[in-house]
Amino acid sequence: MSKEKVGSAVMWFGELFQVGVYKRSQGKIARQVTFAALAIGFALAAWRLSLHRIWLSSNVALVLSAILLVGGMWISFRIVNMPRFADFLIAVEAEMNKVSWPSKAELIRSSLVVIFVLFFLAVVLFGFDLVWGFLFENIGILKKSS
Repeated sequence: MSKEKVGSAVMWFGELFQVGVYKRSQGKIARQVTFAALAIGFALAAWRLSLHRIWLSSNVALVLSAILLVGGMWISFRIVNMPRFADFLIAVEAEMNKVSWPSKAELIRSSLVVIFVLFFLAVVLFGFDLVWGFLFENIGILKKSS
């Protein structure tokens, strides 16, 4: 293993046992959303583990689920506060603030256009399917449906 990989692994592992918040006031929304996504993933994993009481006793499954949930929440909290990842999330939030978002009316109009085009294309595709199916049945490639 190279020294950089070992150093970064040691740094990452050491970062898990710190309690401070890196650049507390910057990138709050991006960090909160990322934490929520990671925490939901760990919560779902803990819930699924608690359902498998067939191969574990009920108490063991619940204890393991609780450990996974608490550990997952801590790991999620620490990941969003690791300097490299936190700086990335801060930069993401800064870029999100630079974007000019559409108004509500423009968003509704655009969404309606997309929905209409999707339904129109579905109808066109269904028409092509009927035409090709009819053609292939008449020339003997497909069996005629009864």
